[in-house]
Amino acid sequence: MQTNFTDEALRQPHIREADRVLRSCVHCGFCNATCPTYQLLGDERDGPRGRIYLMKELLESRDDDDQVTQETQTHLDRCLSCRNCETTCPSGVEYHKLLDIGRAEVERRVGRSYKERALRYGLRKALVEPRRFQALLALGQTFRPLAPRPLKGKIPPRTVDSAQHTERVTPAPHARHMLVLEGCVQPGLSPNTNAAATRVLDRLGIALSSAPEAGCCGAIDYHLDAQEAGRERMRANIDAWWPHVEAGTEAIVQTASGCGAFVKEYGEMLADDPRYAEKARHISALAKDLVEILRDEDIETLVPRHDKRLAFHCPCTLQHAQKLGGAVESALTRLGFTLSPVRDPHLCCGSAGTYSITQPALATQLRDDKLDALESGHPEEIVTANIGCQTHLAGAGRTPVRHWIEIVDEALPPATGDAPRAARSS
Repeated sequence: MQTNFTDEALRQPHIREADRVLRSCVHCGFCNATCPTYQLLGDERDGPRGRIYLMKELLESRDDDDQVTQETQTHLDRCLSCRNCETTCPSGVEYHKLLDIGRAEVERRVGRSYKERALRYGLRKALVEPRRFQALLALGQTFRPLAPRPLKGKIPPRTVDSAQHTERVTPAPHARHMLVLEGCVQPGLSPNTNAAATRVLDRLGIALSSAPEAGCCGAIDYHLDAQEAGRERMRANIDAWWPHVEAGTEAIVQTASGCGAFVKEYGEMLADDPRYAEKARHISALAKDLVEILRDEDIETLVPRHDKRLAFHCPCTLQHAQKLGGAVESALTRLGFTLSPVRDPHLCCGSAGTYSITQPALATQLRDDKLDALESGHPEEIVTANIGCQTHLAGAGRTPVRHWIEIVDEALPPATGDAPRAARSS
């Protein structure tokens, strides 16, 4: 694609990066064929190719150009950031990098209404601090029966006692040690996920523990118009993890694929920070999704006992961002699980971080379509690899949805000294 940036504009790092990405696009339109919002809306401006043209026009224009409108922002906001288009693109266009630049620029020029600013600020403050989120979640669950129907669907009902969820083995003195990112909403919404991961890895001779000072990965801030706040969270996590890195930790494991995709890009996002650039690159190299650990182990020795038929929903952040499509399915098959076929597995479920809250109508359409596809093979349970997808899909109240590692852990025969299996199930 031809660009027309001035020499002065190209002296700005973000314009140089945008110019590089734009020039790699041959505007073939293959991306529209797999774009969830284009499939729903049929508007060129709600597909990757159209959004690329909008961002080109935006970045080439002057600050006082009246072509930059609220309409441009609307079409960029509708993008799920699922990166399906990147998987499809024959030219390797790094669309997500251009989207980050375009969104920040349109935010600077157009701004937002007070209502939108308040919503985004509220989400940032409510979701990124685990204790605050858990307190708000408990309050919401108490008054859930009184909530309006659209809000009620966003509040998961209480399940069983959280003490039964979170039992973890005491890290054994294994020679191998890894860190796990606890996350911000997952401890409240699915406390058994990391506990299950700890127990399964313990069976494989790997000790898994967390760095208490590490917090939200930064993705929520970064994608809600607060990119510098997101970078500050990246730096804080690097500081929390670094002593463990120096002590020889083997990997930094994420059980939420959204967090994993983001941490793997710390090196790129802090590349211009002289204090953190090298550390960020090292952290990104150590970042692993849980399935990357298990696929390299002799997991057949776990010998799980089960008879459930499962459907696996592969999150966009796993298959399109981390390029790990098929990895979980392979691991579950190696463990003897029966997986039902899923139609159009590449399409997004509509969760996309906070998208299900900021774009509820589109998110609901995408969720219902995804559930129809997942349920077509009549599974007993749906499993996934990201807390956002898990909560969004479960919110429909249809087939139960859990993290895949919980199913694996639940199927393992008790180890010596284990508590009864029923007390550890979610």
